[in-house]
Amino acid sequence: MKHAFDFTECEANKARIDAYRPLPPETLKSLRDYYRIGLTYSSNALEGNSLTEAETKIVIEDGLTVDGKPLHDVYEAVGHAKAYDHIYNLVKSAHIAEADILKLHEMFYQQIDRENAGRYRTVRVFISGSHHRLPSPEQIPRLMADFVAWCNDNENKLPPVEFAARVHQKFVFIHPFVDGNGRVSRLLMNLALLRAGYTISIIPPILRGEYIAALERAHTDVVPFIEFIKSRVAETQRELLHLFGESGGVNGGVKSAQKQIVAAIRQLPGINAKGIARQLDIPLRTLQRHLGSLSAAGKIEFRGAPKNGGYFIRPV
Repeated sequence: MKHAFDFTECEANKARIDAYRPLPPETLKSLRDYYRIGLTYSSNALEGNSLTEAETKIVIEDGLTVDGKPLHDVYEAVGHAKAYDHIYNLVKSAHIAEADILKLHEMFYQQIDRENAGRYRTVRVFISGSHHRLPSPEQIPRLMADFVAWCNDNENKLPPVEFAARVHQKFVFIHPFVDGNGRVSRLLMNLALLRAGYTISIIPPILRGEYIAALERAHTDVVPFIEFIKSRVAETQRELLHLFGESGGVNGGVKSAQKQIVAAIRQLPGINAKGIARQLDIPLRTLQRHLGSLSAAGKIEFRGAPKNGGYFIRPV
């Protein structure tokens, strides 16, 4: 039985964002730069990259390495930023081509492993924690040809958010490269969104467990994964509308926002980020930046394991 997805919020948010268009060239450039850092940081962090968002910005915009951080992590940031820039060249293409996917991987992976960059794997690979076998190397050329054909056949048939989620899911289940499949799948998902007039969507690292669980379940039931991506699209849209100055949630500037966050933690010691975001109606990624600033300033601290810990006011 076909599941009926409700994309009303995503469509309404898109209409509100479209009302600001056409954006001035300077604003458009600053937004692309903003998401270059945000998507590069989050997508790499989901795969274990150790760079913070601030360090990712330094690496990409200043061309500097970061003391104490692996060069491999720096290469991932630089490569992902190049691949991110390239997806904007593909937005107006008539079709998604297999060569475009290979190019995205080559741009991301070239400094890491030149021999395998932009080339399908010739060895078996496994995903730790997954109970599902990946296709053999011999199957990949046919599966990728089928995948590209499916994309071009369904791009204008499925609702854009559902199509983008399915592009992500189908590609990552093929796992055509030795490494970088998650990064490329999220780039392809965002390319699909951009081609439909949507904005970039970001999966924050704090939701990694929920994201991986939904993706694993998608082997037998894709509905939770599509619902998860839908929630990420809507959340990123709300963050953009917040940047445009629309009311809703925390307001009054950075200092006011951080005062409200501190007050929420003082009222509920041990509350996690998702709890604060719900209580203050603030986009999760925006909240994470405030939490980082407050932690760095010594005003709050995180205690406990990443999955079940929470924030506390730091003793003076």
